[in-house]
Amino acid sequence: MFKKTLATILLSALSATAFADYPDKPIAVIVGYSAGGGTDVLARVVGKYLEKELGDDASVVVKNQPGAGGQIGFTSVAKAKPDGYTLGTFNLPAALALTFDRHAAYDADSFDYIANVVHDPNTIVVSRNSPYRSLDELIEAAKAKPRSLSVALASLGGNDHFSALLMEAAAGVDFNLIPFEGASMARTTLMGGHVEVGTMALSQTVGFEDDLRVLAVLDDQRSAYAPDVPTAKEQGYDVEMGSYRGFVAPKGLPDALESRLEAAFRHLADNQDLRQELTAQGNSLDIVVGEDYRELAERQSDIAGDLWKHQPWK
Repeated sequence: MFKKTLATILLSALSATAFADYPDKPIAVIVGYSAGGGTDVLARVVGKYLEKELGDDASVVVKNQPGAGGQIGFTSVAKAKPDGYTLGTFNLPAALALTFDRHAAYDADSFDYIANVVHDPNTIVVSRNSPYRSLDELIEAAKAKPRSLSVALASLGGNDHFSALLMEAAAGVDFNLIPFEGASMARTTLMGGHVEVGTMALSQTVGFEDDLRVLAVLDDQRSAYAPDVPTAKEQGYDVEMGSYRGFVAPKGLPDALESRLEAAFRHLADNQDLRQELTAQGNSLDIVVGEDYRELAERQSDIAGDLWKHQPWK
């Protein structure tokens, strides 16, 4: 027993020494979406603060690999060498929802979960010109005429879509779900009066307060961005859904490197400059590290899997 303990201590010490100079070359952050999009901007903003936390002239380089709804980028991260020099942005629930509706070369166990950074809750939102001024009014109309209310979605198989499905189940209604190619198109269609309802993330409503009326936030508490808007739970509908954006590494990252990266992200939780920069984009800093992040991912995967089982979207 003593020999085993001593061997473990020595191994840990050697491991820490071997990675003492980390990082001694640029760290690539793979983003599975195009440059200029929300995830890309997040990666670049967080990257510059991560460099400061890692110190010693650390360099973080964003590499965009868009396509297949992020699947190309997620797959590249899963297949990369777990040496600490390849990280990837990770979007929940989308990244794991992809593993249900198509063949994917990765699953929830293909990654080491470093840290979630942003949580962006979904909403139930209507145009300012809408006759619906409360969630109850909207639900009453949906019950009176099933499938009469059209709901704009950013896409199928993502948090907008899941928000609508969960609200249907909680309220006992049927909506007419209409997917678009992205949140901005869904928002434009809603503001133009071509659909009655949207389920977009709260950040997508920031700056459009004169055009949109948020009826509910799908979170466990009210948002600082819309403190006067009640949650769906407050209004009697037990629905939570949102977008989580964080950073993962390929499975098998050495413990010393994983600990170093997790510590860096823990420090970012108290970085007021980062918080303010994200706030300006309509995003809430929500650092969830390590095993807690893995559990968050598993919960999101379970939700996606259950919805796919009962209401497949392809």
